[in-house]
Amino acid sequence: MKIRYMLLHAYGMGGTIRTVVNQANAMAEAGHDVEIVSVVRRRNDPQFAIDPRVRLSALVDQRDGVVPDSLARKVWRRARGKIVPYGEFAAEYFTQRVEGAVIDYVSGLRDGILVTTRPALNLISARRTPSSVIRVAQEHMNLASYHEAVREQIARHYGRFDAVAVLTETSRREYRKLLSGTPVVRIPNAVHMDERKHSEQSNPIVIAVGRLVPQKGFDMLIPAFAAIADEHPEWKLRIFGTGPSKERLQKRIDESGMGGRIRLMGRSNRIHEELAKASVYVLSSRIEGLPMAMIEAMGHALPIVAFDCPTGPADVLTPGKDGLLVPARNVPALSEALSRVMGDRELRVRLGATAAETAHGYTPQVVMPLWESLFTALSNGEPIADGARTAR
Repeated sequence: MKIRYMLLHAYGMGGTIRTVVNQANAMAEAGHDVEIVSVVRRRNDPQFAIDPRVRLSALVDQRDGVVPDSLARKVWRRARGKIVPYGEFAAEYFTQRVEGAVIDYVSGLRDGILVTTRPALNLISARRTPSSVIRVAQEHMNLASYHEAVREQIARHYGRFDAVAVLTETSRREYRKLLSGTPVVRIPNAVHMDERKHSEQSNPIVIAVGRLVPQKGFDMLIPAFAAIADEHPEWKLRIFGTGPSKERLQKRIDESGMGGRIRLMGRSNRIHEELAKASVYVLSSRIEGLPMAMIEAMGHALPIVAFDCPTGPADVLTPGKDGLLVPARNVPALSEALSRVMGDRELRVRLGATAAETAHGYTPQVVMPLWESLFTALSNGEPIADGARTAR
């Protein structure tokens, strides 16, 4: 099969980029003709390893900077050319030149499978890719997280896809309700679990991983930990990641008097070693798609304490079996759950052991055949059963 994956910036960092690269590598390993198409290019080299059998191309080279639209071009976008709606998280990328390049590219395709990976690209593909191409839309966020203008366009145009793939059962139900005539399948992202060292539960460390942005809720995690810190004086909180909220979060830490107990660790190239050294993983997000870092932590036999945010944690965890879920944005409840697992090693060991078992349902050996099965069925014109493809 000929499979093309389109990413906004295949040369960048991020969970979507990593998972799509993993998909492309796996499809190439299986013998398929695979290409990754990057809409823009702002770096010389990709940040994730791409199989040499996977072709990589870019539509707009921005390594020398971004050329802003002129006033006339902005008028053109408003009047005739704009497909990407206001409110799409990456809307600022789509200048006239960028949007036009994507339209020209997809309009020129004649065969194979095109997989687009975010609403902006999905909407362009739905409206401009010829029907002779098999069109698959990937959604990496839950529907409710999008701006109303984006949701309106999704409802209007996603019905043209041959299939829409989502990460969680909750998202599948949301999109299925919106798209009554389009197959919506759940295929989670794959997480490599090879040679993952399990936590020995010997270090009093709570760990969190993610971009330092409001979505990840670290502004709630800091006071949640601070509230129970005196009850567990040996425990520390380590937050790994970078992002624009760093100064604000550090200020919260300083104001709480927790500078010696809570640390912003920045980015680590050895995050798996850090996970193995910890004893609890905490997810404090306001929203999620599929929480990949949490699943990776589960692979290290770490018990999970998480907000029951939309969506993701509840689609992965079984409360009381492999982690504890508390009401979304309820900081006192998060404190109580953290205190419970921090104070009970036997509970941590039991939850962590089950977490490791759960994580194996997200390995490439389980997930990648689901993609190959979907693509084969679409190529053969076979009916797609809604929700039939699942790793859980």
